[in-house]
Amino acid sequence: MRIGKKILVGVTGSIAAYKSATLIRLLIKAQAEVRVVMTPSATTFITPLTLATLSKNPVWVDFEHDKTGVWHNHVELGLWADALIIAPASANTLAKCASGQADNLLIATYLSAKCPVFFAPAMDLDMYKHPASRQNLTTLQTYGNHIIPAESGDLASGLVGEGRMAEPEHIVAFLAQFWSNDQPLRGKKVLLTAGPTCESIDPVRYITNHSTGKMGYAFAEAFAQAGAEVVLVSGPTALATQHPHIQKISVFAAEEMHTAVMAQLPQADIIMLAAAVADYKPKTQATQKIKKTTDKFQLELTKTVDIAQAVGQNKAPHQFVVGFALETQNELQNALDKLKRKNLDAILLNSLNDPGAGFGHDTNQITLIDKNQQQVFFPLQSKQGLAQQITHWIAEQVVST
Repeated sequence: MRIGKKILVGVTGSIAAYKSATLIRLLIKAQAEVRVVMTPSATTFITPLTLATLSKNPVWVDFEHDKTGVWHNHVELGLWADALIIAPASANTLAKCASGQADNLLIATYLSAKCPVFFAPAMDLDMYKHPASRQNLTTLQTYGNHIIPAESGDLASGLVGEGRMAEPEHIVAFLAQFWSNDQPLRGKKVLLTAGPTCESIDPVRYITNHSTGKMGYAFAEAFAQAGAEVVLVSGPTALATQHPHIQKISVFAAEEMHTAVMAQLPQADIIMLAAAVADYKPKTQATQKIKKTTDKFQLELTKTVDIAQAVGQNKAPHQFVVGFALETQNELQNALDKLKRKNLDAILLNSLNDPGAGFGHDTNQITLIDKNQQQVFFPLQSKQGLAQQITHWIAEQVVST
């Protein structure tokens, strides 16, 4: 089994920390380059010297090296790694990562990481089953992280049940499978739009919509994790990309998004149009702030450029184009009409009438319709989980053609 990646191993304060030594040895045997970050409490279970000897690299525990003023840069650690694997991941560390409490070097590194992150939980039976722990694991998954499930067996408390950290051999196999089977889009280029567009009225005000960009950004991460090189053309959002294979192009208005998309279109194999592009814009934009001088104010609007239609008209035979249809009435018919009219290969339909779906939510549900009008329903779940499932469906269509 060969991994051949740069792996950053995080070790936390758990009796299962002794397994980290075996994990590091197996990763190196699989031709991975390994570095280690430990929480201070982890050093009471296994020494940094042991893990430094096995990894053949210094072990980082504190921000400051030996109190000499030499700074350990958590951002550089996160950028260096192809993957961060926290094993064992104690209940305390899971909770802190889920809530963003960066009170040690490991968690600061996690929050800075641009690579896939894997958690291998290790705790006692009742702690593992506690609703708080289950919620923390779910939260971490919604952030796009990967959970390597705990295994059943003898626990340090003397109880027998679920909560044991996965065996090192199983963790290495999990990582190997991730890079072999979960990258069906390796070598493919994806062009993706996300977020809203904003159409200026004057230098102060603009027209926009409620899109947060969460669904589009989840797709960007999913495509990158599947091996693709992603160009993300994004309207204004508060979101940031994580994966190093995502190139972000920030735009403001529909016309800017259209220009960026058409410039990138010839290089793309897959195009997904997830942005909520404004349908109309002010016919004229005032050069100065419009003052409130009258009781009524009329604003004349004109249509914006139709990006989806432009892509559909200009797509090459090998390109696979996916659109979105967010509807509030006659959902299916409107989606089918858009699919045909804009020459798309598939369309993703979701409705604001479905609880937990649409703008602002961390969850969504989607009906995927292909150009043959075949439908696949994806039930309500996290947007990250949904993006991963639909990405693999798209990969099957692209790889098989």
